[in-house]
Amino acid sequence: MLRVRDADDPALTESLRQSGLALTLDEVRRIASTLERDPTIVEAHAFDAQWSEHCSYKSSRHHLARLPTTGPTVMQGPQEDAGIVHLGEWRGKRYGIVIAHESHNHPSQVVPFEGAATGVGGIVRDVLCMGARVIALADPLRFGPLEDPHCRYVAQGIVDGIAAYGNAIGVPTIAGDVYVHEGFRDNCLVNVVALGLIDEAGIIHSAAPPGSAGWDIVLVGKATDRSGFGGAAFSSLVLDEADAQQNRAAVQVPDPFLKNVLMRASYRAFDTIRERGLTVGFKDLGAGGIMGCTAELAAGGGFGARIDLDRCPTSQPNLPAAVVAVGETQERLAWVVPPEFTPTLLGIYNDEFSLPLIAEQAQAAVIGTITAEPSYVLLSGGETVMNVPIDVLTRGVRYERDYVLPIASSAAPPEAMTQRRLGDILPRVLAHRDVCSRRAIYERFDSVVRGTTSIPSGYADAGLIVPLPGAPLACALAVDGNPRYAVLDPERAAEHAVVESIRNVVAVGAIPAGMTDCLNYGNPENARHMGEFVAGIDGLATAARELGVPFVSGNVSLYNQSAAGCAIPASPIVACVGTLADVSRSATPALKKIGSVLYRLGTVPPGLGGSVVAEVLGITSDVPSPDYDATRREIAALLQAHRDGLVLAAHDVSDGGLLVTLCEMAFYAGAEVGVLLDVELDVHGAFAESGAFVVETGRPAEFEALCARHGAALTRLGMTIAEPVVRGPRGLDIPLSALHEAWTAPLNDFYADVLPDAAHA
Repeated sequence: MLRVRDADDPALTESLRQSGLALTLDEVRRIASTLERDPTIVEAHAFDAQWSEHCSYKSSRHHLARLPTTGPTVMQGPQEDAGIVHLGEWRGKRYGIVIAHESHNHPSQVVPFEGAATGVGGIVRDVLCMGARVIALADPLRFGPLEDPHCRYVAQGIVDGIAAYGNAIGVPTIAGDVYVHEGFRDNCLVNVVALGLIDEAGIIHSAAPPGSAGWDIVLVGKATDRSGFGGAAFSSLVLDEADAQQNRAAVQVPDPFLKNVLMRASYRAFDTIRERGLTVGFKDLGAGGIMGCTAELAAGGGFGARIDLDRCPTSQPNLPAAVVAVGETQERLAWVVPPEFTPTLLGIYNDEFSLPLIAEQAQAAVIGTITAEPSYVLLSGGETVMNVPIDVLTRGVRYERDYVLPIASSAAPPEAMTQRRLGDILPRVLAHRDVCSRRAIYERFDSVVRGTTSIPSGYADAGLIVPLPGAPLACALAVDGNPRYAVLDPERAAEHAVVESIRNVVAVGAIPAGMTDCLNYGNPENARHMGEFVAGIDGLATAARELGVPFVSGNVSLYNQSAAGCAIPASPIVACVGTLADVSRSATPALKKIGSVLYRLGTVPPGLGGSVVAEVLGITSDVPSPDYDATRREIAALLQAHRDGLVLAAHDVSDGGLLVTLCEMAFYAGAEVGVLLDVELDVHGAFAESGAFVVETGRPAEFEALCARHGAALTRLGMTIAEPVVRGPRGLDIPLSALHEAWTAPLNDFYADVLPDAAHA
């Protein structure tokens, strides 16, 4: 037992510390009061996980209710671990795209390779457990200054961890982004997104089905070990270097080769279940381990559960009951199935796919039953080590945190800025850490492994896959979130994350269908940090409603702050999934031919705050506000132009601004097609980052007429030329080779050796 009721505050604080529990004094006393007794050690660890910020969203849940989550494209909203949007119909079946978004920030900062790899493993399971076939990944990443040896070590480990896991399970990484900022020196961000393909009739839910009392709970996968014990609580605390060893122990160990087999075996199970017309429950083991997964499965159906921990396969004998119950060993799943189907399910995993031969003690095993009594019971060594009301365990706690909304900075750029020479500025902007080529990173990922990739990572605003064999249906995926904006205005940063992610999928020709968010912020107990979070929710909600694209899934990651008090920039990272009825109507940003016409579709709003050029030139300015009416018109015009075959190439104007966009379009074409501008640009027009697309067309009259019908602003920029240069008014005349060198050089040495003590060993 954990002595609670007769312990004074200092004694109880020490007991919590020695037991490795993150529960507050108030929370642990509330547990004892509700149970009317002291909790057992196992119960204390179970509540520690389930009542953590990571699992219960205790500071954020009521704010998240403001986000729009419904719409005609939504097949399933954010009530489970993943959402689903409509993809389209093919041969009499309705298909959906499953999308989930997760963070693995703390583990990746502490143990970069394993932390990032297990982040991919977790998000893959979230999609798999909806009954979907996993088809794609994305990886938004945020690093501290790469000239710092430890930050470089963290970044390298993270990239390698994502690559090693995604490549080994055979799922392409088709999208992602990277920002480097001082604010991520002590806390990197590793967000991961996964997509899956599903037939609407085959959706599986993460809840015990109606009438399932007495059904079996089957644990599948890796044998439980000591890794990842306390992971949920660890992810809900401020990082402290003094706890480094304990923190490392809370990070799980990945096994992508076992996961590959688990995925294929699960696909076989899906087919068998559908052939027999069964309704079952299926959920991955993430935060809270066996306890968290089985409790949520049972509670989701209004039932209880009885689990015998002695029946759970373990990697070694005599593991403490709390470790078996709550440890977050990777590569595990749990089913709720009728007893008559259990032998078939066990046979698929253990015999047909030979799990015990893949990893020591890996297997499928019956570990318990669903009960009509709404209690959660754990047995170990023949004794009851946990018996609590299941709703008390799984509903968590709620906090109304105090917050102070941030005040956006306000300034105007100096007039002299308009006289700067564009040719002097452009190479410096191209070489900026947030603009330069990411090839050294994305080339580590296999982006075409399944043979379904139409546009791979690093070649467009969004990745594009054709997931259904023989069908023209395609799916686009993009991610966005700019920390430079967030430092100045957290609410506008959130709005721009939505707008930019939507623009990215539109640029390749896809209709935005749904979004996910991963909300990465500082300490919610700090009123300023909590205010940034609230402002971020307001920005996301505004932009999503204005553009009519709902959120179908998401994640909250708080306490991204070091013990020294350094919190990350507010980082709402948004992923948008878009759909195309016909993949042949998509387009990449690469310039296609000589003599075509280039247009800017959209206007440039005032304000350079948060832009790369503002940092390069030392300018202080406002973060621009999105013009939603103009954005709706631009999106409608560009989508229609794609459908009408008028688009040769399209690229969203974002980091670096218009001139960078044009350069990138030329770089994607091999730096062989040049650009001749016949419009005069000042610094603002050349480098402002929010709003507009650049479009290449070979049918300019038709494109102009189409944009006029939609009321979308259109500016002719110039044309493509055979000479490999960027040339324009005011002395702008630079060889593409020189610009390409400036763009590629900064990360060429990303994998150069770092100092031996970079890992702080």
